[in-house]
Amino acid sequence: MRLEAITWQRLTEALAERLIATPPAGGGRRLRVALDGAPAARPEELAAELAEALRLRGRPVLPVAVDGFLRPASLRFEYGKQDPDAFYDLWYDTGALWREVFDPLEPDGDGRVLPDLWNPATDRATRSERVALGAGGVLLLHGPLLLGRWFPFDLTVHLSLSAAALARRTSAAERWTLPAFARYEDEVGPAEAADVVVRADRPEHPAWNGPLD
Repeated sequence: MRLEAITWQRLTEALAERLIATPPAGGGRRLRVALDGAPAARPEELAAELAEALRLRGRPVLPVAVDGFLRPASLRFEYGKQDPDAFYDLWYDTGALWREVFDPLEPDGDGRVLPDLWNPATDRATRSERVALGAGGVLLLHGPLLLGRWFPFDLTVHLSLSAAALARRTSAAERWTLPAFARYEDEVGPAEAADVVVRADRPEHPAWNGPLD
């Protein structure tokens, strides 16, 4: 894949312009965007910058972190607290994401999205209020392991790290997750599956597979 150097600001502006010009698929009224990346790639930062760029263009926008949809500890840690396959298969409540995030954004949905469901620190439901995302709005779902799950995204962005960069930028306490990301590369191939790929090995010098059409 040929990648071109770009700044984060230019990337954010290009993504915002692409989303402004993109109609939702299937007759929907709101866009659903994946910002996929391991924690070391900091997808939440791109989500925050893109949300601001969209708001400046007059679009309602709702960033949602996939980490707000973790399963209870009894399920996440059934095979121990550092099991890479459990992290890959069991940690994230994909059923709740479908029900609470994607279903309300269907063409006949009311647009009222639950921004988070579970607080891992307390291991209890967050009891957050639903947030209404108006017509023309944009959902920015950000976090790891988002692709290959049949979520109905209108645009997918993958923040790519080489295995060496991922290992280098992952904290010692979280390195047990590295086999899960290796499995993700093997089974999903996010750099091939995503619409937009951003190589973030060097955070100050990103590159991407642009330009966007």
